[in-house]
Amino acid sequence: MHVPPAIICVGRNYAEHAAELGNEVVEQIVVFLKNPASLCGPTDPIRIPAICRHPEPQVDFEGELAVLISKDARDVTVEDALDHVGGYAVANDVSARWWQKQGSGGQYCRGKSFDTFCPVSEFVDAATVGDPGDLQLTTRVNGELVQSASTSTMVFSVPEMISDLSRGMTLRAGTILLTGTPAGVGAGRTPKLFLKHGDVVEVEIPGVGRISNPVVEEA
Repeated sequence: MHVPPAIICVGRNYAEHAAELGNEVVEQIVVFLKNPASLCGPTDPIRIPAICRHPEPQVDFEGELAVLISKDARDVTVEDALDHVGGYAVANDVSARWWQKQGSGGQYCRGKSFDTFCPVSEFVDAATVGDPGDLQLTTRVNGELVQSASTSTMVFSVPEMISDLSRGMTLRAGTILLTGTPAGVGAGRTPKLFLKHGDVVEVEIPGVGRISNPVVEEA
């Protein structure tokens, strides 16, 4: 699989997801990076390393719309932002919550960047998708529906994200942008629903793609 120059992610981009984790809706985009080495394919296993099983179970799912930047973008306007999009895909921003929140000084990157923590489907041509703000996303764990939302409920739209993130910072061609996850993640449930050996996580956006990844706990 081609390794992108960067995987740039937006957090708290669905109001109900922010609320389920006790966070306020943001006025500025929350941005973080995933290590490009975390990328894996649409049917590859999500491998939970031993480091992510301590001090407690913590590996969570986050179904998302992924955007492929097709040409360098810097200081682009909202109106021109989609001209820099080559395609869309389905992604899972797999997250080790303890490492995201407690284990790395409050920085998201490590908890989001373990190997295989970014399954992505094949990208489809943007022209075949139409409006990225009118797509239905669903996530299932072992066949049970756990997330269901329209991208129309994102706090920041795809053009707004690209325009804002490109202010003074070049988004290189080939960059993957993850646009946030809706409510229903495991950390927001009672009891919490974290991934374990033998689980299967499916994320689907009709007209965009589908991923189905088994979960394997490494020795």
